[in-house]
Amino acid sequence: MPRNTTKKSQTKSLKTVKEKLKELEACSIDDKKTRDLENSRMALMNILEDVEEARKKAEEEKEKTASIVRNLSDGLIVLDDKGKISLLNPQSEKILEIPQKEMVGKKIGDFEGVERMNPLFKLFKKELKSIFRKEIFIDKELILEVSTVPMIISGTEFGTIIILHDITREKTVERMKTEFVSLAAHQLRTPLSAIKWTIKMLLEGDAGEINESQRDLIEKSYQSNERMIGLINDLLDITRIEEGRYLYNPTLDDLINVTESVVKASQDTIKKKGVKFEFKKPPKRIPRVMMDTEKIRLAIQNLLENAIRYTPSGGKVTISIKSDKNKIEFQIGDTGVGIPKEQQLKIFSKFFRGSNVTKLETEGSGLGLFIAKNIIEAHGGKIWFESEEEKGSVFHFLLPVKKELEEFLKEF
Repeated sequence: MPRNTTKKSQTKSLKTVKEKLKELEACSIDDKKTRDLENSRMALMNILEDVEEARKKAEEEKEKTASIVRNLSDGLIVLDDKGKISLLNPQSEKILEIPQKEMVGKKIGDFEGVERMNPLFKLFKKELKSIFRKEIFIDKELILEVSTVPMIISGTEFGTIIILHDITREKTVERMKTEFVSLAAHQLRTPLSAIKWTIKMLLEGDAGEINESQRDLIEKSYQSNERMIGLINDLLDITRIEEGRYLYNPTLDDLINVTESVVKASQDTIKKKGVKFEFKKPPKRIPRVMMDTEKIRLAIQNLLENAIRYTPSGGKVTISIKSDKNKIEFQIGDTGVGIPKEQQLKIFSKFFRGSNVTKLETEGSGLGLFIAKNIIEAHGGKIWFESEEEKGSVFHFLLPVKKELEEFLKEF
């Protein structure tokens, strides 16, 4: 074969191979693009599926939340950051007797004069303040307990929830209990008073001479009867507190004089118990305070009796009074048994007595501090304490020295 023919044949074969390689390379690139496109498509499909699944879950959670709001037994009103109503549940519509469509987009202030909204309007008249369990009377058949909860995300407040809790039934039961206690206490006080004077006549010899053994038994009966009368009086005080008719005669008076009268009446008890007593009076004259003197005297008496009762013989009870132009502070400290830390939150509750004192003293109704707290707060004051078990307690109360207090007391 001629050499030229061979070269031509080789050149042609090489060209063919190169073309084939180019074709293969082109096919390879196309296949890669196809694979990349397919992978991208699959990735997008997965993302879309995830998004759809997340959307369904969000819709389910939204529906659950909406169902909870719809079926709440309490009324719920949601306000946006501008104070406009954005949502309310069916219970709110039922309580306020206003359809949702007439309330959404409006402020509570827009409902001034609307009968059932008026109590809420008065509550939030100036501003949407923080409220916890504030009672309002809608009408004779409906009493609500109102609380507000701010809605906060990442430290930013974007609205407020108003919760309306119907406490009509609880208040009705409470009123019935109060009325029963009041009736029972009044009915018991008369025969107890008769027993008291009969026993006193026996002790004074009006029914003839008695020997020492008889006198001892009669005196014990007299003291037991006195404790019963004291308990009845406490129960009557509580019914008056709960009925909101506890302060009768507010006048300008001097807290030092009131305290001195209580201390004087307690001197025999202090000596009998064997405790040291000190009354630290302020160096300067203190301002007089608008007060129901008898009630403040009762509050001080309850605090002093507790201090004496739960301080062992040889211990000390100290009363001090200090003041500035705005307030007067009364303080009574003792070196008694103290109050267990885990029970301190209950100390002003009705009928509560610390576990450590019930072992030491069988006497006591657990009503004294409850009554004292209500008396002080009814005067616009504040009461609190510090205590450590086995080391003693210090109780404080503040009474405001303000002309406005006279207006405040008129409500009682």
